[in-house]
Amino acid sequence: MASYEVVNNVAVITCQNPPVNQLSYNLRVGLFDGLEKALSDNNVIAIVIIADGKTFIAGADIKEFGNGMAFKRPLQEFITSLDNSSKPVVAAIHGTALGGGF
Repeated sequence: MASYEVVNNVAVITCQNPPVNQLSYNLRVGLFDGLEKALSDNNVIAIVIIADGKTFIAGADIKEFGNGMAFKRPLQEFITSLDNSSKPVVAAIHGTALGGGF
């Protein structure tokens, strides 16, 4: 639930989990995958995280707390990966950013 493209040597990871871009398991996997691609691509000099729609990220997908999916590929691991990134990462926040969304 995240797309990845490189534009002018900048990796763009787009969150695509309508309507509010909840941080579901599939979105977290897409974020991890996009970050790994960007970090391993020597042509990429920076990374931008954006989101489709009117909401940047609306926090956790609360349905996942009941089935255990909230604890698989947890967000904290992604944030640690961002902190340890060898390339600059920018979150292009637009609209609303709700709950625990970044």
